Amino acid sequence: MPNLTVSRHFVQAALVGAEAQGLDTREMLKEAGISPDLLRIEMARVSSDQFSRLMQVLWNRTGDEFMGMGPRRARTGTFATMCALVIDCPNLEAVYRQAFQFSRLFEPMVTMELEVGEEQARLVLRIEGEIYDPSYFLRESILVIWHRLGSWLIGQPVELDKAEFDYARPPHGDEYRHIFHCPLEFEAGQTALTFDKRFLSAPVIRDKPEMRQFLKTSPADLLSRPDESNTWTGRIRALIGRDFSKPLPDFEWIASELHTSPQTLRRRLKQENTSFQEIKDLLRRDMAIYYLGRQELPINDIAEKVGFTEPSTFHRAFKKWTGVTPGAYREGERGNLES
Repeated sequence: MPNLTVSRHFVQAALVGAEAQGLDTREMLKEAGISPDLLRIEMARVSSDQFSRLMQVLWNRTGDEFMGMGPRRARTGTFATMCALVIDCPNLEAVYRQAFQFSRLFEPMVTMELEVGEEQARLVLRIEGEIYDPSYFLRESILVIWHRLGSWLIGQPVELDKAEFDYARPPHGDEYRHIFHCPLEFEAGQTALTFDKRFLSAPVIRDKPEMRQFLKTSPADLLSRPDESNTWTGRIRALIGRDFSKPLPDFEWIASELHTSPQTLRRRLKQENTSFQEIKDLLRRDMAIYYLGRQELPINDIAEKVGFTEPSTFHRAFKKWTGVTPGAYREGERGNLES
């Protein structure tokens, strides 16, 4: 069953460096199982599996973990070497300091630097030299990878208090709500992630065999599959489940299962930049996209599977989510979209 889907924007943004180098990005998309036709739909989305495969194809084809966007080339294996160094660190603070020392060995430097205050810690983005990152994808990727790598190493999500960006809110800025789950600040003095310093003392619980397994699909999986198990959003998604053909649990029941009051839960979701209704809508959207990829399923059956008693209501909702009808979306996935 589906994880959260990934916006068409990130698919296209990931390819800009390869395109600038004259590489055949249509072939990369096909190798990842993504129809280039689908990307003609402005609000299209791909599965996390497809996006993960695309990132691996992209790194392999360019031989550059900066995907042609950095101030220099980062040869394939750079991230794995950094992981081999930090796996022996005792806690998260040591991980981030060791990772910074490793990254600063290369010029120009591209890294995150840990700053520790009295109550909070910050990971601040440091990039020397000129980059080609018109869609901000390189910068977003560095923030996400460092944050999620740290969370994986200590076995718990590092809950963010704030995410800052030293650029104006981009057109795809709404997607940031689902990436960082915290208050966002654009046009800030630095690009940085802020969190409670208590996480720095959390011990590294992973071992070398786990790291070897992790590296088979990372950092691609870190970008495409966030661990949301410890967020309120993720807990609610788990309680709702994937069977929308029966009545969904109401908000009061959800709150009681999470041992909190409805008022407190609404406040927590607001802090994570979402709402109960949005969580349900996004689950329905992603399930619908998943089922449309199974070509043998009739669209009316899909409508029922995602909780719509009337196919016409499903068509309207799907068009609101993606800008096109379910039939047109399926044709895009097949590569049969008409001009």
